[in-house]
Amino acid sequence: MNGRIATVMVHTSPLDQPGIGDAGGMNIYVLESAVRMAAMGVEVDIFTRRTEKQFPEIVEISKGVRVRYFDCGHGPLTKEQLPAHILGLSKAFQRIIKDENYDAIHSHYWLSGKVAMPAAAQLGIPLVHTMHTMARVKNLNLAEGESPEPMIRVQGETQIAAAAAALIANTDSEAASLVSLYDACPDTVHVVNPGVDLDLFTPGDGRISARKEIGVPEEALVITFVGRIQAHKGPEVLIRAALELVKHSPMMRKKLMINIIGGASGANTEEVERLKELTVWLGIDDVVHFAPPVPRKELAQWYRAADLVCVPSYSESFGLVALEAQACGTPVVATAVGGLRTAVADGISGVLVDGHDPKAWSSVLARLLQEPQRRVLLSLGATEHASHFGWDATARGTLDIYDQVITENNAAAKIAGQ
Repeated sequence: MNGRIATVMVHTSPLDQPGIGDAGGMNIYVLESAVRMAAMGVEVDIFTRRTEKQFPEIVEISKGVRVRYFDCGHGPLTKEQLPAHILGLSKAFQRIIKDENYDAIHSHYWLSGKVAMPAAAQLGIPLVHTMHTMARVKNLNLAEGESPEPMIRVQGETQIAAAAAALIANTDSEAASLVSLYDACPDTVHVVNPGVDLDLFTPGDGRISARKEIGVPEEALVITFVGRIQAHKGPEVLIRAALELVKHSPMMRKKLMINIIGGASGANTEEVERLKELTVWLGIDDVVHFAPPVPRKELAQWYRAADLVCVPSYSESFGLVALEAQACGTPVVATAVGGLRTAVADGISGVLVDGHDPKAWSSVLARLLQEPQRRVLLSLGATEHASHFGWDATARGTLDIYDQVITENNAAAKIAGQ
């Protein structure tokens, strides 16, 4: 199809560094799929809230893809603070696009859906929405001490599910949750798997070469976590599993290296320091190493340098980290929840673990670390599994949905005009 799409992601810019604040897999998803769709003939404008006065109104990312900043509520705000600004954001968004002739609006995350809904209804433009994460799913799978998502979010997601012409789910599991937990009409729910940049995330020159480049000892046993440092992502599960590992296998301590790569998430700026203090208190601060988020090209080397990548999340709509690591040839150990069941082929590209008991995790990790031949087989399986998830397929699947809702909307408008 040819046309113009207004993409809305108000609480974070696609240009933000993933792994810091509210930026994560969604930022990668929106930008990568937009670039691929533009290459297929569609113009994509990504609307986001201006957080710095010096940001220009429009930033061209590549041919056919622009980031468009608009104002409402000055300065940085976390997504927890944004619900109070939804009305103002929605009015600002409507003012910008009312004379722009977009064919469809695609909102990402519930805040953006609430901002986009009135504009779509007012202008008679079909609304496509991707949840990315859902309050009811998260509230069913909370980490210890984690606060539940607020009712305003649950209500907002329910309204969006009813109003959208199409809902895009990352996996069959997420599609089922939309129908069962939000009463979404099954006919409006579509499944499009996210992808991975198969040109950037590759096995490259292998583990030894990657370790030399980033300064990791060749003989180390390396387990890596990548993501925002928040309870829901489960970094503490890995830290406590590391304690079990060194407790039961003291000889492993000299070689074991746990890398936790990421920054503070949203409003919870103290979590990184809390986890650092925890490692000191547990007596494993010589084993666990913290690093800030790294640029994506450099991140590929961190994946390659690891023996295993861990994704101990309490819920995940998909899990892009798992896919990126596997594309680099690194097996993944992940929680058997949500989209991770699709992102990781259990026993083929990695291992899925039930629950978050550190003892269970340490048992799985210990066996894999002690079986290098099995890791070699999983590495081959990881690369093969990830090869089926390119961003081009994500773009094509999304464009098919746009085409469908635009055609249906035009037909309805024609009938209404008769």
